Amino acid sequence: MSNMKRKAAFILKIFFTSLGVLFLLAIILSFTSIPYKAYHHLAATDVELPEPPTTIIVLSGVGMPSPDALIKLYFARKVGEQFPKSTIYIALPEKNVLDSLSPIQLMKNELILNKIDSKRIFLSPKGHNTFTQLSELSKVISTSESILIVTSPEHMLRSILTMKKLGYNKVGGLPTFEEPSEEVLLQSRKAKKTEVDNLNLRYNMWSYLQYEIKVVREYFALTYYWLKGWI
Repeated sequence: MSNMKRKAAFILKIFFTSLGVLFLLAIILSFTSIPYKAYHHLAATDVELPEPPTTIIVLSGVGMPSPDALIKLYFARKVGEQFPKSTIYIALPEKNVLDSLSPIQLMKNELILNKIDSKRIFLSPKGHNTFTQLSELSKVISTSESILIVTSPEHMLRSILTMKKLGYNKVGGLPTFEEPSEEVLLQSRKAKKTEVDNLNLRYNMWSYLQYEIKVVREYFALTYYWLKGWI
C-alpha cells in the first residue's frame, strides 16, 4: 500500500472514530438534564421585560402554512390580546409582499382572523437573517420602545442580544415552547409501571437528542454573530 493510501486510510479511521465518539457522547448526554438546561438557556427565560411591551416582533424564518409560523402566531395573538395597545411587526423575508397569498400576508391574515386589529399589524419583509431583519426594524422602531420578541426557544437569546447590540435596552422574549401531549396518558390504565418508565425514558431520550442538535447549531450561530460583531 502506498504512503498516500495509508494516509487516506488513517484519516478515514480518525474521521469515523471521531464520529463514533461524538455519537456516543450525544447518546450519553440524552440521558441527562444537560440538553434540557442548555435549550432553556438559549430561550432566555430568565430575561424579564421591565415594563409592558409597546412593540411585539414576530420572527419567522418559515412561511405559512407551517407549524413554526402557526405556533408563533398563536403566542403573538395571546400576548397581543393581553396588551391591546401594542404594535405587532411580522418579520419574514418576502419578495412579493403585495401578493395576498404570500406567506407574510397569510401570517397577517391569521392574526386578523383571530380578532387582532389590522391597524396594529405591520409587515417587515426585508432581511435574510436575524441581524438584517432586526436591523430593518430598527429603522422604524424607536430605541425607547419596550419590545417583546416572539420566536422559537433556541432562537431567542440570539435575537435579544442582537436587539441590545442595536441599541435597545428594554427587550424581552416570549419563546414558543411546544406543549406535547402527555405520552403516559396514551397508555392503558392497567399498564405496568415498568412500561410507563420505559416510555418516559425513550420519549425523553429522543426529545433530548433533538435539543442537542438545536443547541449545537445555535451555538455555532451565536459564535458567528459574535465574530461578526452583531451581538
